[in-house]
Amino acid sequence: MAKILFVMTGSDHWTLADGTRHPTGFWAEEAAVPHEAFTAAGHTVTVATPGGAVPPVDAGSLAPEANGGPEGARRIAAVVEREEFRAPVKLEDVRLADFDAVFYPGGHGPMEDLAVDAASGRLLTEALDAGTPLGVVCHAPAALLAATRPDGTNAFAGYRVTAFTNAEESLAGFADRAKWLLQDRLVEAGLDFREGEPWAPHVETDRNLITGQNPASSGPLAAELLTRLA
Repeated sequence: MAKILFVMTGSDHWTLADGTRHPTGFWAEEAAVPHEAFTAAGHTVTVATPGGAVPPVDAGSLAPEANGGPEGARRIAAVVEREEFRAPVKLEDVRLADFDAVFYPGGHGPMEDLAVDAASGRLLTEALDAGTPLGVVCHAPAALLAATRPDGTNAFAGYRVTAFTNAEESLAGFADRAKWLLQDRLVEAGLDFREGEPWAPHVETDRNLITGQNPASSGPLAAELLTRLA
């Protein structure tokens, strides 16, 4: 069976334009739903974060209203409390050769740390060049911004992608408060951004890169990644 690396945020906040720190982390559904899909298929998951920090979960993502009710919230919470999420490895020590696929869950946390993390950027570039299946969902495509070539160009320039959109950020109430918007930065970096309807599942695939727009896209993205591993 395959070994899948989850690269996750270690940040419990997102710094807004006025300097305030918005409490955040990873969005539970975006880690739990793919984890369930991958482990049900017999694959193993290893979690890595910058410095080996325990990935903080966004408290809002554990609320019943974010998970279809209390039962769904309990199921999602149980997954993200598993040992692999509580004892991650250091991202800086990861060897891509040890894994068959790489997956990045979102949440606003990656906007704070993975967007500028050199170790993550190198891993993403290596995975891209090696043809390793790579899934990135919601705000996690912020990590793609750190994947630069020696000449300063983005390794993913020209790739068709999706991510949390400006429209969704506006509907979530953060567009006017953010230092920068993910969709704008990805376009500026030369990526071919594709936008679906707000909150609806939307997945884009381009070569070995699979991206999902929002939390609802995490399940379809996981299914697509599983087909690459079949």
